[in-house]
Amino acid sequence: MASSSGTVALSSISTWSIVALMSVSVDRRVSGSRLRVLLGTWQHHGPAYQALADALRGLVRAGTLPLATRLPGEREVADALGVSRTTVTAAYDLLRDEGFLASRRGSGTVTTLPPHAGDRVPTRLGGVDDGLVDLSAAAPSAPPQLAAACAAALDALPRHTTGTGYTPLGLPALRAAVAERYTRRGTPTTPEQVLVTTGGQQAIHLLTSAYAGPGDRVVVEHPTYPHAIDAVRAAGARAVPVPVTPHGTDLELLASTVHQAAPRLVYLVPDHHNPTGTSLTTDARARVRDLARRTRTVVVGDETLTDLTLSGPEPEPFAGAGPADRYVVCVGSASKTFWGGLRVGWLRGHPDVVAALAQRRAHVDIGTSVLDQLVTLELLAHADEVVAQRRATVRAQRDALHSMLAQELPEWRTTVPAGGLSTWVDLTRPVSTALAALAHGHGVRVAPGPAFGVDGTFDDHLRIPFAQPADALRRAVDGLAAAWAVLGGATPQHGLRAQPALV
Repeated sequence: MASSSGTVALSSISTWSIVALMSVSVDRRVSGSRLRVLLGTWQHHGPAYQALADALRGLVRAGTLPLATRLPGEREVADALGVSRTTVTAAYDLLRDEGFLASRRGSGTVTTLPPHAGDRVPTRLGGVDDGLVDLSAAAPSAPPQLAAACAAALDALPRHTTGTGYTPLGLPALRAAVAERYTRRGTPTTPEQVLVTTGGQQAIHLLTSAYAGPGDRVVVEHPTYPHAIDAVRAAGARAVPVPVTPHGTDLELLASTVHQAAPRLVYLVPDHHNPTGTSLTTDARARVRDLARRTRTVVVGDETLTDLTLSGPEPEPFAGAGPADRYVVCVGSASKTFWGGLRVGWLRGHPDVVAALAQRRAHVDIGTSVLDQLVTLELLAHADEVVAQRRATVRAQRDALHSMLAQELPEWRTTVPAGGLSTWVDLTRPVSTALAALAHGHGVRVAPGPAFGVDGTFDDHLRIPFAQPADALRRAVDGLAAAWAVLGGATPQHGLRAQPALV
């Protein structure tokens, strides 16, 4: 319980929180004006202090307000939000009692985690745990062929145990298989142009840290994959956003931004864009490649979702049919096509670029797990079968989700994506952060729209993955509908469980 001075006793904070407060330097502070942007439209029909607490709790759970971040004082928040100081005090007190905030002399009010937070936080991303449907990650479960691939990989392992096991460039057989896959798609590739990484995410971080440093500019689509934004910030660089329209990336603005901002790197998701689901046309890809070569700007095409075309023709290869150059680099991964647990990715580029990145990669790790690479090699050998089954499953889940949304949440505007693993929902009003906070209490964990932007925008959107079975999606839509009703949306129908939020 809060003391008379507004502080909270250490005994009421979880062990993790104590460690966080005592061992982490609290050098992050969010201003009142920045907090207003992050909160978006946070009010709902309940008491103002409760609504503010719900929204702040949601920001902490979503990671938008990182742990050990110092919040502004109560008067500053009240002025920024246009509410009474009493409202802010009551919200802060509630969150202190719950353990989401802690006050410590010299550090102010700091974000933390409550005791037993793990009771309601899923132990795995993109799953169902203790009744909580986790939609924060767009990732599918393992394919049925995984067990056989693992068995075959174990049989093959003795042939790869004579050396140290360190493979900075990747297993030659896997590099050759990835190169052959690019070649079959129409992009001639040799093994020397392929670097195997520990997941596609490592490839993105490796490229960003290699080309950009403190103060440099990196152009990203807006919205975009959140971990790409994280990679830019981790390098100390500045993310420069270019909007994604309903027809894909705004190429005119992209070209003018590259000319004016002189970025060190451009990061794009050309196929089944995460989170909007759009894809670049064949002509747009050619224009991007031409822009990269004319301006000598490295453009990264994240093809992690390329295999998941669910409707219509497959996208053309991002790198085109010409020889590899220094300015167009592709990133791929086994995570979405096969399974995220493999942690195997790759990048395709000019041999000199690959060699330089392999040397840089040695500072992070010496190579990707040999066994995981062998499993991926086996799955690639059966990729046609695995991908066909994956597409059929995901297509059915996509259609089921959109049917549920149309029936239970008709106010929301959705477009059925031609591929990928998620749909980008227009909520029609800026309440995504508040909705995500309330949804957790109704059994659903979902990332709010601002998580996909660089400046707190997109609070009127929500990404909903359809990577889980229909029964889990049904429970998720029920929970979202119940949370939406609290925010003043349409009353859930057809027997939805409109429970009070667990706050």
